[in-house]
Order: sequence, then C-alpha cells, then structure tokens
Amino acid sequence: MTKRKRRDSGLELPASPGWMTTYGDMTTLILTFFVLLFSFSRIDVTRFQDVIISVQGALGILEGGSTLSPEALPGGAGDEATLEWQAEQRRLEELLGKVEDYVEKNGLEKKVHVSLDERGLVIRFLDTALFDLGQADLKPEARPILNHVAQLLTSVPNLIRVEGHTDNLPIHTYRFPSNWELSTARATTVVRYFVENYGIAPEHLSAAGYGEWRPVAPNDTSEHRAQNRRVDIVVLRTSVAKEEPQGPAGAKGGGEE
Repeated sequence: MTKRKRRDSGLELPASPGWMTTYGDMTTLILTFFVLLFSFSRIDVTRFQDVIISVQGALGILEGGSTLSPEALPGGAGDEATLEWQAEQRRLEELLGKVEDYVEKNGLEKKVHVSLDERGLVIRFLDTALFDLGQADLKPEARPILNHVAQLLTSVPNLIRVEGHTDNLPIHTYRFPSNWELSTARATTVVRYFVENYGIAPEHLSAAGYGEWRPVAPNDTSEHRAQNRRVDIVVLRTSVAKEEPQGPAGAKGGGEE
C-alpha cells in the first residue's frame, strides 16, 4: 500500500488592494491633523462635535470599520464642558416650552415670540405689547405676562439682558431726545420691575438700549416698523455671558446704557 502525501491545508487569501492601505493611512493622518488643531485651539464644544461627526462620516464608509464616538476624544460628550453645555441647553429648552405654553394658552402669539438663538433664549415683546408708542411706562395689561416670565426667571442661574429697540422714526421730547433714550428707558423699566417686584438679583440683570440700529426688518412699511419696535428679554448662554462687561470686583454690571 502506498502512502499518500499530505497536502498543505492552509488557505491562501487574496491580498487587499493597494489603495486600501493608502486610504487607511490618509484617514489616520486626517484624524491626527484634526486632533492636533484641537489641542492648540480654544475648546468650542459645538464646533468640535461637528468635526467629530464629519470624521465619523469619513472613517465609517469602510465595511466593518469602526467609527468615532464623541466620548472617544477630548471635547466629546464625556467632557465636562460638553456636559455643562448640554445641561444648559436642556434648561433653556424647558424654559422656552413653559413660556410658549403660556403664550398659546393666553392667545399672545401676535405680541410675544419665543426662540433660541446663539445668544440664548429670546423672549420678544413686539410693538406695543409692553409700552405705548413713544412711552416707557408699562401698560397695565403687560404686567401678567411679565409676572409669569419673572417667576420663571427667578430660578434661572444664567445672566439676563433686557434689550430695547425702536423703529427709525425720530422722537424729540423732553424725556426722550432720541430713540437711544427711549429704548434704554424701556429696557431699564423692565429690569426695575423684575428687581423690585420679584427680587431677581440685580447682578444677574443688565439693560441695553439699541435705538433704531439693530432692526429685524426694513423700516419701509408700518408693519416692518412695528416688528422693529420691540423689547427682548435674553437669557444668555454662559459662553455669551462671559463676554458681558463686568463691574467692580468682577461683578456683572446691572446696566448698560
């Protein structure tokens, strides 16, 4: 009987295409480049999250490849700064929902708008919702909505800026020589109302009058001018509040005129 020779049972796999090695090196270098840039820059959580998402898209297209999670790099969801930003965002969204509910329940949609923007939560009182034309004394019917807003703001740790805005129609009175004085007086009136009636800490408040110089619409029709006549109560994001002017001993100023 003849002995059979044992054949080699090893399985020879085809080699990977050469471009895959080059592609892997390239994506690794791109990731390293982004991390290096981040290490030399000021942490901007929102922007870095966008970078992570972009890198995920680039690295995740290979079948079976792993993708980055925000927790895997500095500045991700596990980072303290990110957690603080997320907590603040949830707090602002919750506050927005409460104000919106009150506005809808009381049919104030044409007088009060609520939104979130880069500054924070903006509660906008349009046209004559708070004040008569050319005046800076609160209207009696404005007090209920201000009372509700003030009650919500008493528990908010963020700084709050009240902004007065006017249209471009000039005003020349003894009390208000120009729209600067009118817009500032209106903002200050709201700030004083919060402090005197609800005990909101003055160091958490500031008043700013911008006159006609920050319009949200062209001043070419009566409807557009009505949009520009407004008072904004802005619950500032922490990142924005850090750029606010400071008073003595590092305290935040209670007015900006």
